[in-house]
Amino acid sequence: MDNLQSIIEQAWDNRALLQEETTQKVIREVIELIDNGKLRVAEPTESGWQVNEWVKKAVVMYFPIQKMETWEAGIFEYHDKMPLKRNYAEKGIRVVPNAVARHGAYIASGVIMMPSYVNIGAYVDSGTMVDTWATVGSCAQIGKDVHLSGGVGIGGVLEPLQAAPVIIEDGAFIGSRCIVVEGVRVEKEAVLGANVVLTGSTKIIDVTGNEPIEYKGVVPARSVVIPGSYTKKFAAGEYQVPCALIIGQRKPSTDLKTSLNDALREYNVAV
Repeated sequence: MDNLQSIIEQAWDNRALLQEETTQKVIREVIELIDNGKLRVAEPTESGWQVNEWVKKAVVMYFPIQKMETWEAGIFEYHDKMPLKRNYAEKGIRVVPNAVARHGAYIASGVIMMPSYVNIGAYVDSGTMVDTWATVGSCAQIGKDVHLSGGVGIGGVLEPLQAAPVIIEDGAFIGSRCIVVEGVRVEKEAVLGANVVLTGSTKIIDVTGNEPIEYKGVVPARSVVIPGSYTKKFAAGEYQVPCALIIGQRKPSTDLKTSLNDALREYNVAV
């Protein structure tokens, strides 16, 4: 891995090296390792998450070394630089028609992909549901037994180039039409109600106590979150600015399979 990293870092600093066969071979080797789940853009450690910046760089540099090609899948035709992921049956993945994943995205056994999209560099762990028209952006990290509801948008790191990927940890429930971008981390078993929008600068405010507690960039484990707003002064007057409100915690007594929906209903919030 150290040798691979060294070549990737050199090419990142000197893009002329992308013309060399050795560099291209290494980039493609890294993409294969990502595709097989043997290498990740970010990985959990005992102290938190480690972002492997050089792996992300390899994903970015894969684009300029690839040529445009045309592929056919049944009645559909694609014209792109990236081949599509294949051999879903061997991998134990259920893929409903019109679901698309690019080569270079790792999808574990037991994942269900409704008509949806998973981009290169992403990691989707076992037991996760990627529901209808949900998108998993480039290099996003999705844990085990996560539910990405219909229309969810998980941001990528390629356009624009972001420092850290979005991370959705094990057991989280992301409600319909939520947007999570700019390296936000949703910790284990947290629940986002419908239409929650989280960016790197979004205020995430815990309103369960006597005083508000403010977070940015991270949703604490087992939090139940809904869309909110707060008043902000501008030169032209005072206006409401979007935020996210932590209104409670998932109850440990509730069975996890049902609490994904029940966690919101317990607080009279629509799923």
